[in-house]
Amino acid sequence: MLNTRWLKFAWLNTLRNRRRSAITVTIAALGTSAILVAGGFAIYTYEGLAQSAARTTGHLIVATPAQFSQDEDTPLQHGLDDWAALKAKLLADPAVRSVLPRLEFSGLISNGEKSTVMLAVGISPDDEFAVKGPFLTVNQGDVLAGDERGAVMLGEGLARSLKATPGSSLTLLTSTTEGALNALDVTVKGVVSTGIAELDKRLVYTDVATAQRLIVSQRVSSLGVYLNRMEATPAAQARLKAALPGLEVQTWLDQAMFYRSVKGLYDRIFGALGLIIGVIVLFVVTNAMAMAIIERTREIGTLRALGTLPRQLVASFSLEGMVLGGLGAGLGALVALGVSLALLVFPVEMPPPPGRNTGYPLQIALDLPLYAGTVLAMVVLAMLASALVARRSVNQPVVDALAHV
Repeated sequence: MLNTRWLKFAWLNTLRNRRRSAITVTIAALGTSAILVAGGFAIYTYEGLAQSAARTTGHLIVATPAQFSQDEDTPLQHGLDDWAALKAKLLADPAVRSVLPRLEFSGLISNGEKSTVMLAVGISPDDEFAVKGPFLTVNQGDVLAGDERGAVMLGEGLARSLKATPGSSLTLLTSTTEGALNALDVTVKGVVSTGIAELDKRLVYTDVATAQRLIVSQRVSSLGVYLNRMEATPAAQARLKAALPGLEVQTWLDQAMFYRSVKGLYDRIFGALGLIIGVIVLFVVTNAMAMAIIERTREIGTLRALGTLPRQLVASFSLEGMVLGGLGAGLGALVALGVSLALLVFPVEMPPPPGRNTGYPLQIALDLPLYAGTVLAMVVLAMLASALVARRSVNQPVVDALAHV
């Protein structure tokens, strides 16, 4: 009952100067909404990049240790032997949804008149597109099918350079595992875009069987392991490491250089933003409470003369700070929620990030821990600021407080 009465007094005291209280609440609301919108954007970006990285490589990547740590002198020098049996063993794990082979190699691609460098990837087409979904934008033609041999998909930049369209005949030239040169005629099935302009200038997709025929080997570079849930990655990695002692099992995060770079940058930017907003709110609340306390110095003296303890007065002013901070934080959370929902109804397209040629939708993640943590931090910050200002005033002599003009 006592707590309810003091909280009522705190609420009524905030209404004494409604303009000042409104300004304090507004600043706290703006600060809260700014942190939540910026933080939600960062979380959405992290989630999108993480899903993209995991979809590209697999939640786990299985290969020989040398594949991750050493350069190859010849194609598939560090490749996997008997990968079909290894794939079956991986699929026996209950958390594994699919296992995709990848065969990576480089060489030249020619249209008969012009040759250029290619970065080629051999995939299992049906499994690849079934698991990953539409991870490529098809500009012309169609994607590869599992029963096709000798067909390729080209990055749009490479296709433009070679003046190639669906149906065009090209020649792939690369080194075999024995160090000899080998050439293979292929047909363009489709022209695709990854969204990364530099990659599209060199990218060639073909099926694993065609790539193995060109390189004269039955190996693959690695196996991408796709799990039922991303959260199962650490546990699945531990199990597979124990089951495959001669191989290396890395996670998508080990391969996601771009994700780690962006996350490190955003963490610093939004950390600094949160610190600046926190300092602004601290000063605004401190100034508002300081003015309120100075105006009520004689009232403080009267309450002290009637037997009110200093700690009770400090608690009362802290409750006022809690009311102001809570109102501001709650209002800011509602504003941030409204912005997040509005972006779902009225989509906004962001410009392409550096190194890419496609934009992406602007969305704000609704993260409950972020909302709860930010609102709580604002309330605690307001209470702390109020208590620090009040301590000095309530501890002055009663006579001086009553004589204050």
